[in-house]
Amino acid sequence: MTDDWTWDETLFAGTAAHYTRGRLPYAPGLAEALAEALGLDGTGRLLDVGCGPGTLALGLTHLFAEVVGVDPDDGMIAEARRAGAGERRVTWVRARAEELPPGLGTFTVATFGQSFHWMDRDLVAVTVRRLLRPGGALVHISDLKAEPRPTEGLPHPPVPYAAIAGLVRHYLGPVRRAGRGLLPQGTPAGESAVLARAGFTGPRRLVVPGGRPLERSADDVVAGVFSLSSSTPHLFGPDRDAFETDLRRLLGPGPFSERQPSTEAVVWRTETGR
Repeated sequence: MTDDWTWDETLFAGTAAHYTRGRLPYAPGLAEALAEALGLDGTGRLLDVGCGPGTLALGLTHLFAEVVGVDPDDGMIAEARRAGAGERRVTWVRARAEELPPGLGTFTVATFGQSFHWMDRDLVAVTVRRLLRPGGALVHISDLKAEPRPTEGLPHPPVPYAAIAGLVRHYLGPVRRAGRGLLPQGTPAGESAVLARAGFTGPRRLVVPGGRPLERSADDVVAGVFSLSSSTPHLFGPDRDAFETDLRRLLGPGPFSERQPSTEAVVWRTETGR
């Protein structure tokens, strides 16, 4: 990560109840794009590392015979189990990616849904590569960060993200919070070098287009704020209720609109040319 930050178990503590409602969905067509690019046909096994409340794993379950979702946060695993109740192909495991338990077996695909940057990336890349069968794939999935998302033509006012960020800074200070520590430089880049060092080849980049207008209630926006590592509920301490009061006053009744971000999937292979 960075020299002055160490992962701790409070990173996403208390966010699980807000995550599914607050986070924007992946672009429609993601599963179909991955199925075509990776030749997925309902067989094989998926390892979803840093699975959170199971959003990505459950969206891809139909493409595999078995899915294993791994996350270190108790609340996230509990939410994933609730969301996936009755889905027999999915197993949820509470563990850090750096400490994957033995006996998981081998996998066709490993996915990281906006989670890889929180890990000891060199260690995790090597560990996951050993779990992938020959020709298997590691896929990093995220919102397309550099994409402009215009607000013109939306049916409702846009979410006031700049004002929300200012309110968070007012309560938590100017430096980004993360668990018990600070991230003054943000999360690390250089993912390609990490995966190349681990022996992966590629990458192949897929972009699944977004752009459709999403309607967001004030409750959705509040949940989105509390789903972030930089503004988890516990970071506000005794000021948590006061912060939410001020946030709701800032937002007003809503609703809001924003354009769904496109989704980027970066595919790395265990073998050249696969």
